[in-house]
Amino acid sequence: MEITDLRTKQCPFCAETIQARAIKCRFCGEFLNSERAKALEAGPESNLDPAGRGESDENDVLFACRPSIWALAPQIVKGLLLIAVAALLVKMPLEKMLDSLPGVSFTKPQLSLFGQYRIMIGLGLGLVVVLWLAFKIGDLRTTCYQVTAQRIEWARGILDRKVDNLDMFRVIDLKLRRSFLDRVLGIGTVVLITTDKSDPEFVFEKVLRPRQLYDVIKKASLQADRQTRVVHLE
Repeated sequence: MEITDLRTKQCPFCAETIQARAIKCRFCGEFLNSERAKALEAGPESNLDPAGRGESDENDVLFACRPSIWALAPQIVKGLLLIAVAALLVKMPLEKMLDSLPGVSFTKPQLSLFGQYRIMIGLGLGLVVVLWLAFKIGDLRTTCYQVTAQRIEWARGILDRKVDNLDMFRVIDLKLRRSFLDRVLGIGTVVLITTDKSDPEFVFEKVLRPRQLYDVIKKASLQADRQTRVVHLE
């Protein structure tokens, strides 16, 4: 008769009870045969390097960046065009142009009321566009990325701050995209294809030093695959 091994242990990442022979935690999804898992199971002393100087470099930041303001170039152009329209509404005496049209007759109170509404609409449109651009720029500048040997972490949001992460072993492929203008400005876009259900395609939009970021993620993802023994099938 086959005897089932009922021994259990605690996951070193989430502390949930799992089977002793498990190689992946069913609660947090972390692999238990990675170097990081072995270091956590070994205890605090395993976080010391051979010279005893402190933690290993697994959590050291390999690359940190923010999206460039040029990522908002299309929105900024649209915003400037709308501001120009708002300025025309405020400055141009459209009521006089209407009054000069042949076959069209308006009373002075009607023209005066039209002029007031014209100015109010122009000022309102300009204010809305300025606030929208300010929010977009603020939201962009509060977005930051950090890349370590184990994961990619990013934070964004002004009023509702959110922090998410992507395990490095989930990266299947990555691409570097740079237009002619991107190369002139020293920026680029790095696209990651991942097995993560929340972020199957993760984009570093218009960041500085994109080639360095590409190389860092490429090396870290290959190393993470070896440590976790993950094989990505095409």
